[in-house]
Amino acid sequence: MTEWLFPPAPTPSLPISGRTGRLPVRRILCVGQNYAAHAREMGHERAEPFFFSKPADALVADGADPLFPLATVDLHHEVELVCAIGGDGGIAGWAVGCDLTRRDLQAAAKAKGRPWDAAKGFDQSAPCGALTLGALPDPAAPITLTVNGETRQSGRLNDMVWAPGEILAKARTLWDVRPGDLIFTGTPEGVGPLQPGDRVEASIGGLEPLHFTLRPR
Repeated sequence: MTEWLFPPAPTPSLPISGRTGRLPVRRILCVGQNYAAHAREMGHERAEPFFFSKPADALVADGADPLFPLATVDLHHEVELVCAIGGDGGIAGWAVGCDLTRRDLQAAAKAKGRPWDAAKGFDQSAPCGALTLGALPDPAAPITLTVNGETRQSGRLNDMVWAPGEILAKARTLWDVRPGDLIFTGTPEGVGPLQPGDRVEASIGGLEPLHFTLRPR
């Protein structure tokens, strides 16, 4: 029996819609600029998608409300389709996620050619709804996000430049993709700022919606 210096952290996990079991989360990979309109609003043209990552413990699940993060005055929302890798190495299911981004830190990192880790991979930066197993209910489903009842982002999944299967194939050329990996597949246009106390509601047709309120510190 292993004797730990201190108790290991619990395994991050997602609830599964209609089941009592849970999906253990190994790591979180994210795709940047995978909707053409969002790439344009960020000042870029259509290109092969690139990846960044978040630690597994950035996950916020079970309807929990994340804390407004430290060290930013420009926190942004990015609603995303999330695919989960199952035991056979394929996509086992889907969820609605929100890639929270410290945009001011990201802009500063970009200006200096530095990594985005502090802008993207901070604590509680990956709220995610319950997982729906099986095939994606509608590959052309609407994807939306509202803040305090006001629609901020609205698009369709088939607006993606690279489909989920293509994203997974690309990820496999870079990593040994394994069960429990989550892939955030990019966000449509309309990303924008959040404030402490804001209520965020994100949805994708056929999937369990995601709701959370940003708690002030």
